[in-house]
Amino acid sequence: MRKLLLGLTLAVLAFPASAFAGGWATAGLGPPSDGIGPGDTWNADVTILQHGMTPLSGLHPTVTIRNGSTVKTFEATATDKPGVYRAKVVFPSAGTWSYAVYDGFTQYGGQKTHTFPSVSIGVGGSHGGGFPVVTTTAVFAGLLGAAGLLFLLIRRLRVRAPAPTH
Repeated sequence: MRKLLLGLTLAVLAFPASAFAGGWATAGLGPPSDGIGPGDTWNADVTILQHGMTPLSGLHPTVTIRNGSTVKTFEATATDKPGVYRAKVVFPSAGTWSYAVYDGFTQYGGQKTHTFPSVSIGVGGSHGGGFPVVTTTAVFAGLLGAAGLLFLLIRRLRVRAPAPTH
């Protein structure tokens, strides 16, 4: 009788663990390119794999970006490649943004939000900020100042020939 109760207890305790087995997925997403700026579209390709191996189709993942109190969520749609979804993400302003992917894998209650390192979004090329005018001007002014200082030093240190005596 004790063995039966012990076996039944172990079976009941093991059931919840087996019910949730297999209910997890990984989400892969590379960072936006360096040239992206506010208002530019980042085609964020999200790869969702069950157990990190099997592409998952039929999901509804999202990409969420956050900068302070500003939070934007973008739905990702399936591409032609199994397990790959694309979200058209637009950063509304420059700054440091964190981003995360909700995988949408609700089977077995395994849905999860996957976080990624923050990125810095600057002025994008399509909005007139592709050429660094301020940096170029500062470098040019620094070089011009260094040349002027060098000229003065050379002029001061130049050895002059003694005046002729008659």
